[in-house]
Amino acid sequence: MSSDELDRFLAAEWMCRLGSVDADGNPHVSPLWFVWDGGAMWFTSLVRSQRWTNLMRDPRVSVVVDAGAGYGELRGAELIGRVEPVGEVPRTGSPDAMLDGPERLFGAKYNDGVFGHDGRHAWLRLVPDKIVSWDFRKIPEAKNPVD
Repeated sequence: MSSDELDRFLAAEWMCRLGSVDADGNPHVSPLWFVWDGGAMWFTSLVRSQRWTNLMRDPRVSVVVDAGAGYGELRGAELIGRVEPVGEVPRTGSPDAMLDGPERLFGAKYNDGVFGHDGRHAWLRLVPDKIVSWDFRKIPEAKNPVD
């Protein structure tokens, strides 16, 4: 995907799968809502969760966002890097200019423009070191795959 295509794709899709590693080195994959601001992916996570525990010990992640049902419709992106907590942990709503953008985007995408604070979640930001994307719709042979 081009940069513009990737931005549109990440802005439109609702679900990602974030992979982390537990203390024993086992993979842990969890679905999450996210927002993309054009340079970083933002997530809120329960701070009393296996995901949060894993990421505070080892911030390395692989995040996949994908779409499409048929082979010729498959498209997606993998973002690889390290997450970092941003703002108060857990988030209770104290003013924080760094979170104004992500909270506005999150509220607009998932909750009719409103972002609420529940005192159980906190923000994580991923500025990817590497992005790999694909769009099988661009491959003529993918429209009619041969068995």
